[in-house]
Amino acid sequence: MDMGVQFLTDVGFPIAVTFYLLHRIEGKLDVLIETIHQLPGDKA
Repeated sequence: MDMGVQFLTDVGFPIAVTFYLLHRIEGKLDVLIETIHQLPGDKA
């Protein structure tokens, strides 16, 4: 049981931080993609 708790403590925190950062950057990527689509230029 102690080993499982230690594993969750060691691995769970980095996973939680990663998901948080991915969630935050997702919105910014959506705005960036929309801005790129609005740029003038040739449309194939």
